[in-house]
Amino acid sequence: MAEITAKMVAELREATGLGMMECKKALVEAEGDIKKAEEILRIKSGAKAGKVAGRTAAEGAIAQFVSADGKVGALVEVNCETDFVAKDEGFVGLTKAVAQAIAEGDVADVEALANVKLASGETVEEARKALISKVGENITVRRFVRFQTADSLAVYLHGSKIGVMVEFAGGDEQLGKDVAMHIAASKPVCVSKEQVAADLLDKERAIYTAQAAESGKPADIVAKMVEGRITKYLAEITLLGQPFVKNPDQTVEKLLAEKKASVKRFQMFVVGEGIEKKVVDFAAEVAAAAKV
Repeated sequence: MAEITAKMVAELREATGLGMMECKKALVEAEGDIKKAEEILRIKSGAKAGKVAGRTAAEGAIAQFVSADGKVGALVEVNCETDFVAKDEGFVGLTKAVAQAIAEGDVADVEALANVKLASGETVEEARKALISKVGENITVRRFVRFQTADSLAVYLHGSKIGVMVEFAGGDEQLGKDVAMHIAASKPVCVSKEQVAADLLDKERAIYTAQAAESGKPADIVAKMVEGRITKYLAEITLLGQPFVKNPDQTVEKLLAEKKASVKRFQMFVVGEGIEKKVVDFAAEVAAAAKV
């Protein structure tokens, strides 16, 4: 049997990022062949990833990357199971590396992203599985967006939980940052009222009509009440209609006009948004275990 030295274990740990005991066991199994041991760990990492794949990953982080010329940008949400892992150096590094890979390559979707190579030489999927093996939690790349423009891009991260990217024309860098920050704070649905989905508007109009009808007022007055509510609703959910967070007396539309600028599109990600989290009653679990 080949002698497994501390130097060999350290070398394998450096290459894989896995624990000392896992590396030592792999080296024993591979009879001291480091390359073979690395392959063994990759196989086992995949098996470990499979075991945790069904667990809910609703924590995580948003990362962004913008090219040096400011013309290409990416925003990505990577999820894990706990906020503790979301702050892990390896997890943070992965999210940033994935954002860069998205910006530098024209990736169609999350499935295609799995095979994209990171700057480290690993594919996204290889890096994901290796990190799962290291931290013991399910990790998923949930969604991303990539903007490419001839105009300007602005990004804003509120900690690591909210991320916004804006494509805009005119104005300056500060305006872009202000608008991105406003979006993170006020959470508009779209840029303008023309972009509001017809079915969403129809739903709101039906609700307002039913509410106004209860007033017992004439039909023409009810119609005016409904349209007034719709106008207010559109102002609340559209970027251009909202009061600017830094100056509520001015709408974002007026701010942009003043700066001779326009917003073409934006994307906002909030970590875990829409993911149903499993609520665990630890007290009940302990009580149940005590009865066994």
